[in-house]
Amino acid sequence: MSSAPRPEMKPELRFFGYFRSSAAYRCRIAFNLKGVVPDFVPVHLRRDGGEQFRPDYVAVNPQRLVPALELDGTILTQSLAIIEWLDETHPTPPLLPDAPLVRAQARAFALVITADIHPLNNLRVLAYLKRTLGHDQAAVDEWYRHWVREGLLACEALLARSGRGRFCFGDDPSLADICLVPQMYNARRFGCDLSTLPRLVAIDAALAALPAFAAAHPDAQPDAEA
Repeated sequence: MSSAPRPEMKPELRFFGYFRSSAAYRCRIAFNLKGVVPDFVPVHLRRDGGEQFRPDYVAVNPQRLVPALELDGTILTQSLAIIEWLDETHPTPPLLPDAPLVRAQARAFALVITADIHPLNNLRVLAYLKRTLGHDQAAVDEWYRHWVREGLLACEALLARSGRGRFCFGDDPSLADICLVPQMYNARRFGCDLSTLPRLVAIDAALAALPAFAAAHPDAQPDAEA
């Protein structure tokens, strides 16, 4: 007698993040869009000098950054790698447009944020400017606003040239939108002038109305500070 087929086992997922981390925010949006609910492990980036420096977390991510995703004992780092794995293993809904050219444009837009804006304004960079190089808070904040302004102006121009539909590259959220929303959140938090970015502001507002984006907002996270 043949035995009944065993049900496919889903991987055990543990997601390490911090409510204000824009990189973790991207992943939360992607998880929500895919209907995937990992176990959440908070890593507070400011408490007690930063929990990312604790030996138990360095063993998870030697970069001492969030996010990280543990899949049955295997660790993935870097938000775009996590999102790419998620899109390949949970293909519905897709996070990139079908047309190869539009797909490349969406990736390029996402990289303006994740590879050009974010690395210059990561918490560890801001801390180095202040603690090691001796800049005051006003100078650090201006550094932040300058690079956000430069990057988002480029994003606005890219969408004026190549954008289409309700969101960045169509009528469905894509990787570009997943990267845009956390950056807009941080831009507002640091008092960046968004008056010259009407298309980005409109897209951000439309995305905020979607449940997957609203549920990923920092204020809605279990580790959010009052």
